[in-house]
This record gives sequence, C-alpha cells and structure tokens, in this order.
Amino acid sequence: MAVSDYLVTDDLTVLLGFIGVTVFLLQNLYKPQPLVHPILLGRQSDAGRVRHPGESTVYRNYGTGLLGRFPVRPDKDVNVVNDFLKPEFDAPRTLWSTKITNAQLKTSISAFGSGIARLVSEESTVLILLNDCIEFLISDLALSEQSIASITLNSPKLLTGVLEMHRPDAIITDATFLPHVLELIYDAREHHHKIIVVGESDSNLKPKGMKEVEIYSWNEVESTGKVPQAPKNTPQSDSPYTVSFFESPSGERRGVQLTHENFTSGVTAIKSLFPVASSLSTLDTIVSAHSLSTPYGRAIAYTALFEGASFATLPSTTVFHVKDAPTLDVTDVLSAINRIPSPTVLFLKPEHVQSLTSAVISRAKKSFFLYPLAWRHKFAGLREGFLSKDSLWDRTVFDGAREAVLGKMADTLKAVVISGGPLPFDSLAPARIALSVPLINIHTHGSAAGPLFATHASDMQMLPSSSATPEPAHVGAPSINVEAKLVGVDDDVVEKGADPIGEILVRGPPVGSMLSAEGESGEKNAWVQTGEKGRVMTNGAFKVLGFM
Repeated sequence: MAVSDYLVTDDLTVLLGFIGVTVFLLQNLYKPQPLVHPILLGRQSDAGRVRHPGESTVYRNYGTGLLGRFPVRPDKDVNVVNDFLKPEFDAPRTLWSTKITNAQLKTSISAFGSGIARLVSEESTVLILLNDCIEFLISDLALSEQSIASITLNSPKLLTGVLEMHRPDAIITDATFLPHVLELIYDAREHHHKIIVVGESDSNLKPKGMKEVEIYSWNEVESTGKVPQAPKNTPQSDSPYTVSFFESPSGERRGVQLTHENFTSGVTAIKSLFPVASSLSTLDTIVSAHSLSTPYGRAIAYTALFEGASFATLPSTTVFHVKDAPTLDVTDVLSAINRIPSPTVLFLKPEHVQSLTSAVISRAKKSFFLYPLAWRHKFAGLREGFLSKDSLWDRTVFDGAREAVLGKMADTLKAVVISGGPLPFDSLAPARIALSVPLINIHTHGSAAGPLFATHASDMQMLPSSSATPEPAHVGAPSINVEAKLVGVDDDVVEKGADPIGEILVRGPPVGSMLSAEGESGEKNAWVQTGEKGRVMTNGAFKVLGFM
C-alpha cells in the first residue's frame, strides 16, 4: 500500500483532531500562572560559606545578601520614633475610635510630654500599664520626645517583679486597674510613686498610709503641659528608648532594651512584607491582634502612623484584665469593624485565621452542588501557585460566604499577616481558599520590634514535610534586616546533606539588647537566644518546631 493510503482522512478524523488541538491549547493557555516565579522561591535565604562546629551557617534574606547593608529606616528623614508622624499628612485618620490629624496628635504629645517632664526628671523611668488605646500611643511618643525611658509588660504576672527589681518613678495606668496597682505598691512598701490615671477614678482609693503616693489625672498632666517645655536632650537613633519585659514559655521574666533604631528597623521590615502593588498607604486601615505592650505590636502601630493609615487593635490584646480575656475567634476580629473604616490589612494570630476559615468554609458548604467543584478548581489553582478572589467560583460560592462572615470587610481586605504561634500546615490551603488574599506567615519574638522570619506574600507552595510527625507551616526566610543561625546541630547529619535542626539565634537592627538578671543591658548586636527549636529547609525557609 502507498503511504497516501495511511493519510486518508474523513470528517470525523478532522473533527477529533480539531477537538484534541483545541483542548491542548486551552489547557495550556488558560492554565493558572504562578503569581511569583518558582525560581525566586527556590532560594529564599543566602547562606554563609562556612560554619562552626555544632552550628549551622549564618542565613540572611536572599534579597539582602551576605554582603548587603541592613535597611534601618523606612525613609531617610526617619531617625527616631517621633519622626513617624509626617508633617505633610494633614488628612485625619481614625485611631481606635478617635478621628485625628497628625498636627492634633503632635499637639497632644507635646502637651502631655511637657506635663510629665514637670513631674519626673529626664533620668527617670515611667511604667506604662495601659491596655491598647490612643493614650498609650500619646504617652509613649511623649516620653520619647522628652528622652524619658518607658517600661512595658506583656503580662500582669510580671508586675510585682518589675516593681521590686526595676522601680519606676511614675506609673501611667487605667482607672479600672488603679486599685490593683495601689495594692501592689502598698504590699511592696515602696510608696514613692507618681501615678497618672486615664479615666475617672475614685479619689478615696488611696490608703491613708500611702501619703507619698501622688495621683494625677491624665487631663491634669496634659493641661499643665499646655505651655511647651523643650526637652533638655534631643533623642538620637541609638538612644535607649524603652525597656520591654516579656514572659518566656517557661514562665521566666525576660527583659530587652530597645533603641529608636530598633523600632525604625522594625517598621522597615513590616513595610517590606507587602509587594509594591499592594503596599500600605493612607487609604488603608490596619487592625492588629498584637498588644502595644510588645515591641512588635508597637511597631505595627508605628507603621500605621508612618503610612497615615487608620489603626485599631482587637479586644484580645487586653493585657490588664478586669474580666475574662476575650477568645481568639471571629467575634474578636469583627469587633473592630464598627469603630473604624473597613479594615484592609489584618495582623492576626493563628487561632483567628483558623476561626475565620472555618466560618467561611461552613457557610460556603451550603452551596451543596457547586461547593465541591469550586473547592477543586480553587485548590488546583493553589497547586500552580495562583490565587484570585475574582474567579467564577468566588462569584458563585465564596463571595457570598465571605460577605456573610466578614461583612463589608470581605470586599476591602487585601492581606492577612499571621504570627503569634505556630500555624498548622494543613490550615494553609483552606485559609487561602476561604479568604483568597495573600497570607503572610511570619515569626516574631519578644526581643525584636519586627518580624524575624517572613514568607513571601505570593508563596503558595505546599512543601511536603520530611518528618513523620506533623509540623507547622514554614515561616519563610529571615527578614530583610535579620540574620539567623542554629546552634546545637548534629554535625554528622548536616555533613550528609540533611536539614540542620537546632536552637534559633538571631541578631540585627530590629533586635534589642537583652537585660541580665541584674537589669544590665547586654552587648549591642549580640546573638539572642530565642529558646526555640528550628529547622532550615533546602530552599532556605525556616520552620519553628517548638521550644527547646
């Protein structure tokens, strides 16, 4: 037979061939493209060329490089925390439930700073015992302006020890917490305190035996400072600014001294979490689940101040409780909506994200027939590194579920930053499908004003675990101005090419100087032991496996 006999076609052959080519082209042309090139996620850290016995090599963010300089300022004109308030921003924004301009905020800071400078000397320390509110921010920035060191606590359990070991010259507290403070001062037999009270307090609360304790109202101090009092010394970027005490997982009290540069570096690192296309601006509203009594929580608030964005914190950030602490769930997140413009960026804890995910998925499952198909297509996109909230499946299934749970925030939300504990690996895919916005998983520590590790905003990888036991989701590479290493690693295992596992040590501009048991500040830029166990993956991303 001739070759032409094998090439004889009929209409059916042509039709099947056309259908096959069309399906092939559609599959390739309409296949979701990853939001970030896989090569960029294949090497997230720049690793040192040498390592010491029992240690891993030193890791830096790949974008910074081993020889690059760490960024320490979000802007060339920002040297101290008071510079976060840009004079060119004259539009009002909402801080908690207060609508205020930068000029008005600066006036309040100057007045309160001048007033408190008349009560205590520049060498004094002031303990801020306030839950998150605008008065906390004003107090903090006012003390900074007058070069008076502040002290904060992330737990009321630390209060007794701090009053005994690091006796402050003045205390700023809320009226509801004043009776507890007076009781502790009376028991400590240290009655030489000045107490500034926010809110209405009972003038008969002070025991008769505490004549040396002077109680002032917030408004009284602010009124006495209406005539400005210039600070004797102008704060510098390396000036000690605040001391933060936090509770370790073992219950031990640890303290860290932070300078202005630590906080300007922290804000710089937080800004770098967001891609240029979705960077923060005056149009944003930031809501945080991290207390201002922590360095990281304060850095988030300062980021909002710097960007001119509105800002609020959740009820669960309350440190000094009168009633039971709120639970970390959907209700906690939604509590912020009524007080401020609709949030665009959420800094949440893993429990919040899991609760939001569960609520949205439960609502979406009410679309009995479409939900399985929608889930399958969204999940297939994730596997290809693609995520969108404008797909057909969002419009038909998930948009309604998100709106039912989040209300108007479902339309305005553009990013969620997760920290404050391990996020289970199997929670990532459902959370991304449910919320359909970038989820940035980061790791923080009480010694640092910024993130220590952070994932790329468009990192959708589902990396398999090399361990037989369940592990949390990875937290990405070191932040842009942090370097990290592991100690206590098994040299033989590492030499064979396995992932190093050991205790995480960090240092860099956002990391403060740890205090000794006697309260002395440690060496600047020294390695800080986090007390946490970590593993470095092949691509340079870290996993925090728990506590040592």
